[in-house]
Formats: sequence, C-alpha cells, structure tokens
Amino acid sequence: MHDPSKPLAGWTIAFDLDGTLVETAPDLIGALNVILIEQGMAPAPMTAVRQLVGHGLRGMLIRAYAMADRTISEDEIARLRPRIVDVYRARIALESHPFPGCLDALAALRARGAALAVCTNKPEGLARLLLEELDMTRLFDAIVGGDTLPVQKPDPAPLLEAIARAGGDASRAILVGDASPDTGAARAAGVPCVICEFGYNDLPPAELGGDLIIGHFDALATAAVGIAASCRTAAESL
Repeated sequence: MHDPSKPLAGWTIAFDLDGTLVETAPDLIGALNVILIEQGMAPAPMTAVRQLVGHGLRGMLIRAYAMADRTISEDEIARLRPRIVDVYRARIALESHPFPGCLDALAALRARGAALAVCTNKPEGLARLLLEELDMTRLFDAIVGGDTLPVQKPDPAPLLEAIARAGGDASRAILVGDASPDTGAARAAGVPCVICEFGYNDLPPAELGGDLIIGHFDALATAAVGIAASCRTAAESL
C-alpha cells in the first residue's frame, strides 16, 4: 500500500554530477588554463567554455584552441589529457561546491523514501574523489562513472547500472541532469528526466527534451513526488 508519508519509497533518483550536483567549472577550467598557458596560449575565460564542461576535457580543449584560431589533433588531445587530469586532481575541490539547495534537496528526497545514485561521464575515480572531498559520498547508494562500463551517457547502460546498484528499477526512477547526454540516456532507458537550468546546458533547457525544468534545487522534491504520483496514477488506470 502506498505510504503518503514516503511518496518516493521504492524510487531511485539518479543525478549527473558536473553542472547538476556540483559547480565544478572553476576547477576544471582552472586546470585547463594551466595547460593552455604551458602551451603558450591565453587562458580561456569561464564564460566561453563553461557550457562545455559536461562534454569533458576533449570538448573544452577543442573549444579553447578554436578560440585561439588553432586546431588540435586527437593525438595532441591524448598527449595533453594526462597532464590536465593530474592538475585537476590536485585541485579537484579547491573552488568546486554543491549548487545552492543541493544538500537540502538530497535530504528531502531521502526523507520521502528515495534511494539516490550518481551517474556521471566523469571517470569514476575522479567522481568519487570529488564527492569525498565535499563530504557527499555518504549521501548516495551508488556511483557510476564514465569508465565504470565500456559506454557512457547518452547510452542508457550507465544509468540503468546506477539504478540497479542503488537497488532500484528503471520503472521507478528519475534522472536529474543538465545536458543532452543526460536526456539522451534517460529517453533510451525510458526514465523521466528533470533538467537543471542552472547547469552546463549545451542547448537551451527547453530544447533538451527533459520532462521538467527546475531553476533551483528547492523545486526538486516536489517535482520528483509529482512524477512518481503521475506514474502511479497511470499504472493504476491500466
């Protein structure tokens, strides 16, 4: 029987990490700029590359080089990547922080009975290090990174794996994200997706194809409960 005091019991809420749970752009772009300076280039301004954070270091490098009227080969990206990762690891939580209202929203979802998971394209080791530095690891039942499986979002497999590891089922799950890899994975998995418009949106939020858009974490618990209620009503009408 449905417990109205636990409207999300049996539900799993999965989260993207960069641009959804945590504002990581300052540290990622800071690491990128160390490498650009080493290559004799000007630092990239935050506003020029912030929206590419969700597409990883490759996308940020390509954009930064294009801004300097230079091209970068895949071989050069592969050569620079370990150096960027080392610099980033050393400063992984120097300026990064949870978005406003994030921690309260996670607590509210827990109080309503939800299990929580992270599903990110960030390498799992870096994701775990970041969450540990921010004292957030304890808040999640599962963490799946970009190298946990052979594929990444928008492939649905990492999302389905994160849900399963959290003890859930895709028929009662929600993904919270900020960019097209998130909506792509959610659609492929048949999971509703909530878009955070404050994140690293690579398209206007309304064009990403999510089910709901929130402008602040204060709205998330209500949105999740509403999605769960709609799914429950639809199932009962069958």
